[in-house]
Amino acid sequence: MIKVVIAGVTGRMGQALLEGVFADAELVLHGALDRAGNPQVGRDAGEQFGKVSGVKVTGNIEAALSNADVLIDFTRPEASMMYLDACQKHHVKMVIGTTGFSPEQKLAIEAASKNISIVFAPNMSVGVTLLINLVEQAAKVLNDGYDIEVVEMHHRHKIDAPSGTALRLGEAAAQGLGQSLKDCAIYAREGVTGEREAGKIGFATLRGGDVVGDHTVVLAGIGERVELTHKASSRATFALGALRAAKFLSGKDSANGKIKGLFDMQDVLGLR
Repeated sequence: MIKVVIAGVTGRMGQALLEGVFADAELVLHGALDRAGNPQVGRDAGEQFGKVSGVKVTGNIEAALSNADVLIDFTRPEASMMYLDACQKHHVKMVIGTTGFSPEQKLAIEAASKNISIVFAPNMSVGVTLLINLVEQAAKVLNDGYDIEVVEMHHRHKIDAPSGTALRLGEAAAQGLGQSLKDCAIYAREGVTGEREAGKIGFATLRGGDVVGDHTVVLAGIGERVELTHKASSRATFALGALRAAKFLSGKDSANGKIKGLFDMQDVLGLR
């Protein structure tokens, strides 16, 4: 059994992860973390599902991580950095689905992977992981005379833009073009912008309602347009991908100890 700790357990993603752990015979809930002061602290984590898990929601990171195998984190960058430090201290693996990290924070995650094994991906969906591969291949083939735009929409509560997934799709497109995204990305257009410059990758961000996550990459040429789209209708798709990542990390144990490293969902699915 893989002993799982869920960060932000009372949130929307936390609840989806909790439901997934309860339904998987290979996993057991070991810890349920949320911020101190949350009204759910002290209650059984399974209460909302009518289950007695024996694990209480807590803000005590040290206690939750003691003897755990993996922490799954879909919170916010500042909380993720705190969990990252604690996981290194306790030698606990980490699955990070949080988005909105700064370049410095991403470097900190990379450095931590020298001490613990980490799956870090802006989107844990199996379908999105496949989409990333398709976008890179499409950009490689349609590299002459086609303009690339990334359009994404999320619920009104999302705090970062463009989404981490949109940026990852942009990176895949840039790789297909043999470029770096930082050299070709256009994140905003307003006023008299002039004609579209060839080789650029544009982003459009929509926010509203309860949209879980829609992403479309448009490759527009003369006389035709290719659109690659993924639409998530439930957070369960991200939760199931994250739990798959946790199992992947459990396979990184060897007879001589734990293999360290930084992985993403393409590694988890064997696409790399």
